[in-house]
Amino acid sequence: MSTSEMHYRACTLCEAMCGLEIEHAGGEILGIRGDERNHFSKGHICPKGNALQDLHTDPQRIRTPLRRNAAGEFEPVDWDVALDDIADRLAAIQAAHGRDAVGSYFGNPTAHHLGAGLAIFPLVAALGSRNRYSATSQDQLPHSLAALKLFGHFAMFPTPDVDRTDLFLCFGGNPLASNGSVMSAPGFRHRVRDLQARGGRFVVIDPRRTESAKVADEYLAIRPGTDAWLLLAMLHVVYAEGLVDLGSPAPASTGWRTSGRSSPASRPRTPPTAPASRPATSGVWRATSPGRRGPSRTAASASASRSSAASPPGSSTCSTSSPASSTGRAA
Repeated sequence: MSTSEMHYRACTLCEAMCGLEIEHAGGEILGIRGDERNHFSKGHICPKGNALQDLHTDPQRIRTPLRRNAAGEFEPVDWDVALDDIADRLAAIQAAHGRDAVGSYFGNPTAHHLGAGLAIFPLVAALGSRNRYSATSQDQLPHSLAALKLFGHFAMFPTPDVDRTDLFLCFGGNPLASNGSVMSAPGFRHRVRDLQARGGRFVVIDPRRTESAKVADEYLAIRPGTDAWLLLAMLHVVYAEGLVDLGSPAPASTGWRTSGRSSPASRPRTPPTAPASRPATSGVWRATSPGRRGPSRTAASASASRSSAASPPGSSTCSTSSPASSTGRAA
């Protein structure tokens, strides 16, 4: 009987990269657990990590290239034969229908696999097609564009310092379910619990009472589709109350002194017969519809909104990378 051994790896199914403890013997996986000694994930593991064993041992897993024969059945072929066949077919399709006739899709784990990461961009460049799709195009492209414009590279994401922040403002996100969108915070439930234990506050803004909202110190429910109005209101408060302080980056920054202002022509107009807005619930944000005068807030939530909008030193913000994640849900 083979003696079992332990291998310690990182899960590659998402950017949280949780540490795994893999027990195996004689090529057979006996169990997969979260690695409690991993300083990053601290033993956290999600159902996807546990399912790696099932994926590895699945009898339908494709372990070698397969090609359909004349009888219509799949048969194994060598890698060189498969790659040559694929290259010939791709070239023939593009020659007949143009470069954009071939589309590419890359799933989330591809970004966390060294070999795939090195090969993706040369392959996409060689295909020359504008039709490219990925997990990023589903939920992350606005985040990537903001990183490119602000920091010069699409993958240079600012990461909230959850473990040392005093105020965590979560806007339209649900990190208890997702561990954050490119936030790399495995075991977020434990992290937010530690934040609260050290006297910090976890504030969630979302139309839906999510898992994260249920454990928040303060939950602010806005109407679906009013994200932009609320953000503009917060920006207005930051500038109107003189809360902007860039510190040392100020000399290298341009336009920020006027970014909180708007010309009369760009301000939303109030229709003469605009219906009265619903009575507000104390302590809860309520943003009016785009046809009215933007967001309004209750007196009870004004001080909370100012502290959230100012994002003082020692605070972090979690936001969704796609507006659809919060605007498409029912209140």
